[in-house]
Amino acid sequence: MKVLGIGCHPDDIEVACAGTLAKYKKLGHEVTVCHVTNGDMGHVEIMPPELREMRIAEAKKAGALAGIKVVTLDIGDLVVYSSDRKQRDAVVEVLRQEQPDVIITHSPNDYMPDHTAVSRLVFDASFAASCLHYNQGLPAAPITPIYYMDTLAGVGFMPTEYVDISDTIELKIEMLECHVSQLKWMRDHDNIDFAEFVRTCARFRGLQCGVQYAEAFTACNVWPRMVPKRMLP
Repeated sequence: MKVLGIGCHPDDIEVACAGTLAKYKKLGHEVTVCHVTNGDMGHVEIMPPELREMRIAEAKKAGALAGIKVVTLDIGDLVVYSSDRKQRDAVVEVLRQEQPDVIITHSPNDYMPDHTAVSRLVFDASFAASCLHYNQGLPAAPITPIYYMDTLAGVGFMPTEYVDISDTIELKIEMLECHVSQLKWMRDHDNIDFAEFVRTCARFRGLQCGVQYAEAFTACNVWPRMVPKRMLP
């Protein structure tokens, strides 16, 4: 099975679903992560051009730990728009190149405009990518199930699916720690241990479903995306 995780910023996947993607990989599935933005606005002191390069490199390092392919659309932070056809077509191209059987992305009700724009871009692009005569070139991609990953701290998110990541939690945290530009700043200047924050959220989701650590999801329940089998690991 081919799995595609599409996040907005270079660390969003590690925060919300890296344990699940690592589990897919351990089970022998093919996993790709696409970051829509380059994270260039994610620091107070590091200027955007330098930060862009740092964050793209951090994302690739994180993916390599789990044997996950990482690609970026290299769009700047705060300029992601679900109504932008060029951005939608860029997602269409990724979908047609990767031909996923399942997609994981942001919840439509996430807290950040960039996140919700990516959620809508993925939904729209996954339909457009299935249309044979749209932007002919690469083969059309099938309409596949979409799962929305947890929001930050789980605020306003009611899971319908859980994945036990007890055996991949340490790898998830190790992947997250690759994003030094983010985690070091939060520790040094905000007094926030973000890795511990993420671990605590995974523990909370684990308590909800009776395991040590878990990640939570909801399915995009629209026709024809429902399938009579479990797609999450």
